[in-house]
Amino acid sequence: MKKSFGKRKAHFTKRVVRDWQGGDTPMPTEENCSKAGDWVESILGSLKISDGLEEGRIRQSWKKVAGDFVAAQTEVVSLKRGVLVLRVLQPAMRFHLDQSRGDLLRKVQAELGKKAVREVRLISG
Repeated sequence: MKKSFGKRKAHFTKRVVRDWQGGDTPMPTEENCSKAGDWVESILGSLKISDGLEEGRIRQSWKKVAGDFVAAQTEVVSLKRGVLVLRVLQPAMRFHLDQSRGDLLRKVQAELGKKAVREVRLISG
C-alpha cells in the first residue's frame, strides 16, 4: 500500500534535516569547543597588536591633538602598521585636514610616538 503524501513529505523532511545536520544525534557540546578568552592572545599576536596601543588611548590622543570640534567631525577607524586612518564626516573638514596633514602627523607623533604613527590617511564617510 502506498504511503500518503503527508507521510512521505514528513519522512523526506526528516531525512533532509538529518543529512544537513550530519547525523541523527548532535555532537557533544563539551568537545571541540573553547572559550573566547583562550584565543584572544593568539589572535592579537597574529595581528601584531598584542603589545600595541589600545584603542581608547588612540581616541583620547586624537581628541587631544585635534581639539573638540575637529574630533567631533572625525572618527578614528584604525591604527595598523603605523597608518592612522581617520573617517571625516564633512567634505570641507576633509579638505582642511588634508591641507594640514603634515602638522597633524607631527602632533600625533608627539603624542603617540614616531614609531607608532608614520602616516595619517583620511577617508570620507
